[in-house]
Amino acid sequence: MIRSIKILGLALLMAVFATAAMAGPTIKLGHVDPADWQSSKKGAAGVIFKNIVEGESDITVELFPAKALGDENALVQQVQEGTTHMAIVSGAMSTVCKTADVLNIPYEFPSAPVAWDVLDGPFGKELAEHCLQKTGLRTLAYGETGFRNFTNNVREIKTPADMKGLKFRVQPIPLYVEMVKGLGGEPTPIAWSELPNALATGVVDGQENPVGVIYNNQLHKLQKYLVLDGHVYGADFIIINDEFFQSLPAKDQAIIEKAARVAGNMGRAIQQFNTAEGVTKVAAEGMQVYSPTAEDLNQFKKLAQPAVKEWLAGELGDDAVWIKKLDDAVEAASK
Repeated sequence: MIRSIKILGLALLMAVFATAAMAGPTIKLGHVDPADWQSSKKGAAGVIFKNIVEGESDITVELFPAKALGDENALVQQVQEGTTHMAIVSGAMSTVCKTADVLNIPYEFPSAPVAWDVLDGPFGKELAEHCLQKTGLRTLAYGETGFRNFTNNVREIKTPADMKGLKFRVQPIPLYVEMVKGLGGEPTPIAWSELPNALATGVVDGQENPVGVIYNNQLHKLQKYLVLDGHVYGADFIIINDEFFQSLPAKDQAIIEKAARVAGNMGRAIQQFNTAEGVTKVAAEGMQVYSPTAEDLNQFKKLAQPAVKEWLAGELGDDAVWIKKLDDAVEAASK
């Protein structure tokens, strides 16, 4: 009897080891947005990526939302080092691959569908390969953080002339400073955490963010006017450590690539929903919303782009050719 129990115990132990040996790798995926897939674009992208990969392979995906692993700069560094396998980031990508900054040229994309066509087409693939060679980070797909828009508490903005003399909080990024200067406003770099107080106390007259961010962070209660100028289109980069990616079997690589593309589109859908719903909500709660005409937007573009492109060309050096590449891709997609 005792011998039978020992044999049974040994068999169970061997089965456990066999199961562990057959288990696939684990992917750690981090981002800075909330986990809720119904309101968070990165949250939605992460959840659907996890479900597809785990449903079609032996890989386990562990999600770390809401800055659980740090801010975007920390996530990029972790993925480069391999301590985190994947991340969904936006602006931080340009800190390691400066060329990605061309996507932030103001008034470059006339609409979200044009941006999607550019990023999902030859230009986006070439940019991904370029950044891969520079960083070791493979861009699996692109998501969306949305178009950024100006708000203020002084007057309605319909043309750049209305921005003259207004103080706008901007991210502490030179590109945004040059953009607001070009439009006639006074850029004031302020940390995100200090923005509500700066608006409430009048340190700045306005700020700029996607509509969903404006509504979800209650900024519309501190600002009276919103202009839907869409000056900068924010893209999410779904990135993976390439050394880790290359270590996986081809069939798992294909599953991960497919899941990332679906995840990027899911993030875009949630962001589009948040924008549409956000515009309705801020207007219902008293904000005056102005949607510029094509003629209005052309005025903004003519003033903002030259200053930013000149600054960016100086930053990129030989890679400044990417500015023309993007212009050409946008023109082709717009047709």
